[in-house]
Amino acid sequence: MSHFEKDPLSGRLQTAETARQETLARFRARPATDDPAVVARQSAREAISEAREIRAADREALRLSTEADRVREAAAAQERAAVEIARQAIEKTERQAAEKVEQKLARDTRYAARKAKARR
Repeated sequence: MSHFEKDPLSGRLQTAETARQETLARFRARPATDDPAVVARQSAREAISEAREIRAADREALRLSTEADRVREAAAAQERAAVEIARQAIEKTERQAAEKVEQKLARDTRYAARKAKARR
C-alpha cells in the first residue's frame, strides 16, 4: 500500500495563510480605476458597445423600412386586384346586356318573320 504523508495541522494552516496572502497580493496588484490603461480599456468597451447599439438600431430601421415597403406593395396589389375585379364585373355586365339585345333582336326578327308569313 502507498504511504500517506500526514500533514500536520500547522502545515495546513500555513498553506491556507499563504493562499490568502497570494490572493490579497493579486487584489492589491490590480490597477486603480483611474489608471490610464484601465480608462483606455473601459472607453474601448464603451465605444464597442455604442457601435453595437448603432448597428442594432440600423438593422431595426432597415427591418421596419422593408416591412413598410412590403405593406405598401401588398396594398398596391390589393388595389390592382380590386380594379381588375371591378373591370371584369363591368365587362360581364356589358356582355350580358349585349347578349340580351342580340336575343331580343333575334326574337323580334322571328316574330316579324312569323307575322310576314301569316300575312301572305
